[in-house]
Amino acid sequence: MAAAETGGRRGVLHPEQGASRFTVTTAAPGPRLAPYVEYHWIVRWDVTRRPPYDSKVLSHPNVHLVFEESGPLVYGVIRGVYTRRLTGAGQVHGVRFLPGGFRAFSDGPVQDLVDQVLPGSRFFGPEIEALGPRVLACADTDEMVRLVEDFLPTVPAFRDALPDPQATLAAAVVDEITRDRSLLRVEQVADRFDTSPRTLQRLFAEYVGVSPKWTLRRARLHEAAQRADGDADIDWAALAADLGYADQAHLTRDFTAAVGVSPTRYTRGHRH
Repeated sequence: MAAAETGGRRGVLHPEQGASRFTVTTAAPGPRLAPYVEYHWIVRWDVTRRPPYDSKVLSHPNVHLVFEESGPLVYGVIRGVYTRRLTGAGQVHGVRFLPGGFRAFSDGPVQDLVDQVLPGSRFFGPEIEALGPRVLACADTDEMVRLVEDFLPTVPAFRDALPDPQATLAAAVVDEITRDRSLLRVEQVADRFDTSPRTLQRLFAEYVGVSPKWTLRRARLHEAAQRADGDADIDWAALAADLGYADQAHLTRDFTAAVGVSPTRYTRGHRH
């Protein structure tokens, strides 16, 4: 099962600072999970001889199942910056569901999970609690992935799930928004998929959790942060135009609201 050290880093803020403290490994799901799961991710860190480090992530429109020391947890879409304090040494294993892919395991609209962190047993049964320590005890990535891949298909919700064209559509719409920077408005996205903005909003509430407008804005902010991490002397006015903002002020407001610091402060942090 192939894994890559470089995967899963889009959205990680100041990745160059974290590179000496943690690694991110990703692995593709097997065929049984592929309709629901985008990829597995494993973060390993060691700061035993260094101060604690706050790893910050500008989240994506995905639900995650995370095996960590406190137990298996389900993270709904986190609309703000997710901060994880790394101390000592350790690892976590995450399952990133496709946009729409978690709906089969939820007892209600995915929008009900937004900004929530909930016990994994609520969705995957009490048996998942015993699986957590076994996963975290693995030193081998492939073995970790195998344990999770063997367990999830045994969950009743998985066994009972039927192919859901709406979940497939939700994943396709989010993928298109992420890949095509020419899509700037919900109306454009709706036209691309031959539907109405209102229908698209209902689809996202039920299957993705956040709105199409939020997803469009977050895709642009991921691009802005990635570009800033690659160029400390970035021309923010030019980047705002490239990303379809009316002017630099609009990008600055969006970036500050999402990341918590202004673009200029962010790039100063990049330099240090």
